[in-house]
Amino acid sequence: MTADDRRALEELDFRLRVLLPEEYQDSYDTVQPVSMGSAGLKYDAEGRVAWDDIWGSFCDLAMAGGPPHKGTLLGQGGRADVDAQPERYEEVATEICRGVVMTTDLPAKISPNPGWVRVDCLSETMAGWLVRAIVMENVAARTDGRFLELPAAPSFRLEKQIKNVITVIAKTCHYWTGHIPRDQKRAIGDLFVTLHERTPLVEPDLVDGGEWPEGHQKLAMSMAKSIQRETRLGPSSQRYAGWLGVECGDVRPAIWMMRALVASNVLARREHTTLFVPVNPSRALSEQTVVRMVAELHRLAGIEA
Repeated sequence: MTADDRRALEELDFRLRVLLPEEYQDSYDTVQPVSMGSAGLKYDAEGRVAWDDIWGSFCDLAMAGGPPHKGTLLGQGGRADVDAQPERYEEVATEICRGVVMTTDLPAKISPNPGWVRVDCLSETMAGWLVRAIVMENVAARTDGRFLELPAAPSFRLEKQIKNVITVIAKTCHYWTGHIPRDQKRAIGDLFVTLHERTPLVEPDLVDGGEWPEGHQKLAMSMAKSIQRETRLGPSSQRYAGWLGVECGDVRPAIWMMRALVASNVLARREHTTLFVPVNPSRALSEQTVVRMVAELHRLAGIEA
């Protein structure tokens, strides 16, 4: 290990300690991705789901190495589907908003952007931390200032996708509000500013309804070839608009690289042994940034192991 490698690994560890709740800061390498199982729905006297009376505790954060809430990505609804079933869409989005308010005390409403609900966070730092944590749980999310947007679609069912969205915001808000002290939140905000000055957050281009436009396909193929050339990690056959899957061969390196990418201002998530990195043709230099970071972190992961 060279002195530069040691400094790079120490810097990554420092950033992760800043980002993670206190109980994980000295133990995140030992956290196991084991689920606690799913909580059943409870209902109030009016027959509505009592979203604030379901969970006594939550699984470990995916950010810390715990199991992602969803095994595969839960994405937003498409404009065509929303327009075809406006009443059902409003019903779904309204219920998600009700659950968000009940579990987080944050204002929530249907977004002006079809396929999303909008949560008004307490600060841009909170929204920035939540979007990173939620994407790592395999639920689509994006931010605009202090607004956090979560997915909604007419096809969402109460006991499945609606519950998934409400659970993931309840889980991540639980850790943000109850496990991260005020001084650490300021440090997280400072870290986001520092990272942004180096590289603005690289996010997937969340195109309408999960479509896979030709421009995305070409860019994903180019990125896959470059990453395989630099790391010998092959592309996954699993395709999502805005994401490129990279096969890591084992869960632990996939977790390590996912966390390291997020600590380097690149959104990332994983499905079992597959690392997913963002594809965004609308962002200048995003391809070079992602390929460079994956190659460098793959090299450091080998040293760390």
